[in-house]
Amino acid sequence: MTSGDAILSVRSVSAGYGGVPVLRDVSLDVGEGELVALIGPNGAGKTTLYNVICGVVRPDSGRIYFMGRDITGLPPERICRMGIALLPQGRGLFPSLSVRDNLLLGAWGLDGRQLRDRLESIYSLFPALRGKEKRRVGSLSGGEQQMVAIARALISRPKVLMLDEPSAGLAPIVMENLYDSVIARLRGTVSMVITEHRYRRLLEIADRWYVMEGGSVVMEGGSGARRPRRGERARAPRSGPGSAGTPSGANRAPRIKAYRT
Repeated sequence: MTSGDAILSVRSVSAGYGGVPVLRDVSLDVGEGELVALIGPNGAGKTTLYNVICGVVRPDSGRIYFMGRDITGLPPERICRMGIALLPQGRGLFPSLSVRDNLLLGAWGLDGRQLRDRLESIYSLFPALRGKEKRRVGSLSGGEQQMVAIARALISRPKVLMLDEPSAGLAPIVMENLYDSVIARLRGTVSMVITEHRYRRLLEIADRWYVMEGGSVVMEGGSGARRPRRGERARAPRSGPGSAGTPSGANRAPRIKAYRT
């Protein structure tokens, strides 16, 4: 994929906190309707990359393009209104509030009719939440809470949805249900970037994938390419997209650590 074909394009972005570098020359593309997997060990820079895309962290260098427009450095609320949503790790729910009130937090700016239509579409996608509008989120199961978190991100109908470890804290069977009943139904309706530590299920359905380590993209590929394996050595790709599944470019060869699968 070229950056011109992408709905979201990150070009040679470097960023950090308080002068400490975290991201180093990261490039990534997301096509319209694509599901892109972003994997790597803790500390690789995945969450920081999400924060840069959303405007929470300003990059030191590089550019970010959304639907052909340069959004680098725009405030988070403006980027959100443009159609980029983030489901952060840990869900970010308010356990003492009801399901409906948590959903309304993602629905600001909608009039009454729009809100009714959006809620109905949410309950069609998440039938397990129908009839539980008044229940406190803290009383729901972990899987149901994750549904509320995803639903809140979707209620604004974003064009790109980024999910940072959506299965964290879920039992394996609940994780499978999340992918089979939710992620699979979203395929093609919204572009998605998903980060997981237990990444095998994600790679089975992803259109393309990127591996990050040490703040850099060290490998990338498509659905038909050989998938990354534990302990594999890979050379960092060029700042633009490399050939699918083929390490390319830089001289250094970092080892992809054996993180959980």
